Amino acid sequence: MMIPVRCFTCGNVVGEHWEEFKERAREGDEDPGAVLDELGVDRHCCRRMMVSHRDLVDVVSPYQ
Repeated sequence: MMIPVRCFTCGNVVGEHWEEFKERAREGDEDPGAVLDELGVDRHCCRRMMVSHRDLVDVVSPYQ
């Protein structure tokens, strides 16, 4: 599983927020923008990267 550690554009560390963001926004019913606001991720490039990232394990695992 690939966990984003740094923003691809600015290099800001975002890995510390990934698990909570994934649990709350991807698997729950919470708005991803609101979750990122609460986590303190305020740069546009970091927000874009967090929202657009997709774990490849979720895509590949059905074909084991």
